[in-house]
Amino acid sequence: MIESNVENLDEVMSPKVGDSVQFENKLRPTAFGDYIGQKAIKDNLGISIKASKKRGEALDHVLLHGAPGLGKTTLANIIASELGVSLKVTSGPALEKQGDIASIISNLQENDVLFIDEIHRLKPVVEEVLYTAMEDFGIDIVIGKGPSARSMRINLPRFTLIGATTKMSMLSSPLRGRFGNVYKLAFYEDTDVKDILMRSSGILGCDLPEKLAGFLAKSCRQTPRIANRLLKRVRDYAEVLNEGVIDEKVMDKTLNSLGVDEIGLDTMDREILSTLIEKFNGGPVGLNTLSAATGEDQDTIEDIYEPFLIKLGFLERTPRGRIATPRAFDHLGIQLI
Repeated sequence: MIESNVENLDEVMSPKVGDSVQFENKLRPTAFGDYIGQKAIKDNLGISIKASKKRGEALDHVLLHGAPGLGKTTLANIIASELGVSLKVTSGPALEKQGDIASIISNLQENDVLFIDEIHRLKPVVEEVLYTAMEDFGIDIVIGKGPSARSMRINLPRFTLIGATTKMSMLSSPLRGRFGNVYKLAFYEDTDVKDILMRSSGILGCDLPEKLAGFLAKSCRQTPRIANRLLKRVRDYAEVLNEGVIDEKVMDKTLNSLGVDEIGLDTMDREILSTLIEKFNGGPVGLNTLSAATGEDQDTIEDIYEPFLIKLGFLERTPRGRIATPRAFDHLGIQLI
């Protein structure tokens, strides 16, 4: 049961779609037609959205999971836009009490979308409120205190919850099972990243040659967020060093200054691999030891750096620890003994 003394919504909720704060990032697409990549997810969501609009019903709850920067928040905005409803945004860490989530949901309008980023970080007491809200569209509150207290069920408008997480395994089974649409966002192909760079360069008003866009795409870790960040830095260097003209020299200077190589590895990626190879003969090494040797947080290594290194085939996770592969030796120019 939930006590009815809820806090100010502004502390746990971001502005609705349409507010200037919400759309400060002008590079973010607002329709499926502008969203590059993830074709299977777009097609499936497009069918579900059209069907729900045709029936006049709320879209089934959506769970998006995958590495950071792949477009989960952008998809949430697009879903709300395609449905023609309002989007309210919050995050798992911001919801500390049952009353926080109850107050947000009770203020939703029919068919509205609620987006919870980092949903795996919801506290159990908050998560319990979502069970009945998602399934039965109702919440139970307690009115009064002591012997005179009584419970009351509040009916909620039908809404769509979109959850985003980078750690699918941390979601409880009861919560995970209540999502009707579950999609994993994959890393992008270099051709898709190139198209994203070309689109973003047009929005930013910088002339990016298509050939250089293809070159830069290989250094973006197959991630749109990193692609846009690197493009902005290339634009800065071009503005200061070459009167705004982006050429091969400017791009090389930018990437070298940022410590990014031709396949997207940055300084910490190379330090992780070189530590494994030079200090531990390629492994196996436990995550705790690797963290201590590199001075980087365990969660950061596991969530940010390892997925891309594993995808490239430079790193392996084994029961005994992390192992650098022969491909990692070759890339760093170290002879495998």
